[in-house]
Amino acid sequence: MSQDLSTVDHPNGLSDFNDSPSTPSSTSSLKRRASASFECPDDSTRKKMKEEPQDNAHPEENSRPGSLPRFVDEIAEELQCGCCSELVYRPVLVMPCQHFFCGSCCVLWIRNGGTSCPACRGAATVAMPFRSLQPILDTLLRNAPHKARTEREREQADEIYKAGLSIRVPPPKETSPPPDMNRSTEYVHPCPHCLPNNLYEWRCPQPIADPSNDIDHAWHIDDGVPPGHANCGNCENLLALQAPSTTRCDLCLVSFCGIGVQDRCVALPMLSQHPHSLSMHGDLIQSSEVYECFDGNIVEVEIMLEYLDNHRITPRHIYREIVNHIQKQPRGFVPLIELELYTDVHAVAPGLDPGPDAPRSRVCRMCAAETFLWGLKEWWVLERQKGLLEASAMNRKDCPDAGRCILQKENQAHAREFNHVFPSRVLDEPEANNPPEVPNAAPAAPMHPIDLPPPPPITAPGSSAASLSFLLNVDEDMDAVSPEFRSSTSDTRGAVDTPS
Repeated sequence: MSQDLSTVDHPNGLSDFNDSPSTPSSTSSLKRRASASFECPDDSTRKKMKEEPQDNAHPEENSRPGSLPRFVDEIAEELQCGCCSELVYRPVLVMPCQHFFCGSCCVLWIRNGGTSCPACRGAATVAMPFRSLQPILDTLLRNAPHKARTEREREQADEIYKAGLSIRVPPPKETSPPPDMNRSTEYVHPCPHCLPNNLYEWRCPQPIADPSNDIDHAWHIDDGVPPGHANCGNCENLLALQAPSTTRCDLCLVSFCGIGVQDRCVALPMLSQHPHSLSMHGDLIQSSEVYECFDGNIVEVEIMLEYLDNHRITPRHIYREIVNHIQKQPRGFVPLIELELYTDVHAVAPGLDPGPDAPRSRVCRMCAAETFLWGLKEWWVLERQKGLLEASAMNRKDCPDAGRCILQKENQAHAREFNHVFPSRVLDEPEANNPPEVPNAAPAAPMHPIDLPPPPPITAPGSSAASLSFLLNVDEDMDAVSPEFRSSTSDTRGAVDTPS
């Protein structure tokens, strides 16, 4: 039996590679045979293992021509802004929900009263620049430039949001109380600062009685505005004039509550204010008042708008230059106030005028827009003098009718051929008290000293002839006067006294 075990060969008919002449045959016979799964692998399995490397060796054979554009479209769709539904530009990440949007879209969302995430409406505190997403966008645009936003859209977005800055999301406002159906309309209700223990930590020194609790001391609406109060120029709600949040425009003299609508119910410093409805170039195109500044000349307005686009000049930049120029004048804004430029700008009554010498440091959005429209054409006249405008526009001949031309509005060919931009007013106020000097044709004769006769002696009151003698001695008086100042009345008198 031992002989039989020693003669057992391996399945393949080969002896063990560890066998050696020095090793006894009994030792090799005790080795365990290999498992059956390793002996004869199935032919179908071997064929499958042989074919798989061939399939993976050429992966490009499985890719179709349209797979790359589809991949770009899918990536671009994943990187869309949730507000504008376009490829995100200057992305910001809203915390803590981590949704991303265009920086400009997030700023506009907050300006319009948004206090939460635009996507999930969850509580948000800040929107931070999404720097890790920007390289992915750059790589995508390098491989698919047609996915990029237009240059016009990028310029408008850069005017609204400056890349790299964090955006603070304001906290949500308290829910308004349900409307009181029994609220009296005959009496004035307290302002937000009249109530004790109010949220603004300031109590009005002249509180208004609540008609629902104290009807005997309530203020009737027909009696006008209660003392120490006024109506907000934007939301028209009642406000306390001495409240810390109250501001007043120094041009229209209207007060603002600072509570109702963010960035609108407030009068800001002159150079910090935004002209109402004139924030971007698109607002200038849609504003009919801008065309009225140029007497309806569409060609001149288009030339100015193209110039603003090429040099990236914003309406707010123009407004600041106009304000700076007005403030340098001796009387500042007083001439504009005398023109009643800021009268009836709001639907509420203005406050008392502090006088022409009062400082003009704050302005509302409406008055800022009036200032912008008043000085727009004159600003353009001065801007053209810098020599940065194209030669084709500067080399046009001046219209013979100047500012009185009626064809510039109706005939665009005439408006393109001739220049119609002339200064209609001078921001430097002329001195009305000093008339212009008229040059003399000949120099004036030198003035000689006049030797007057001694006064007549005082005579007695009874002598009338003596009292009138100095009126009769005309010749003696005229002899004492210099010949240059002698009147011709003596010759006329002599002609009359000569008998005919």
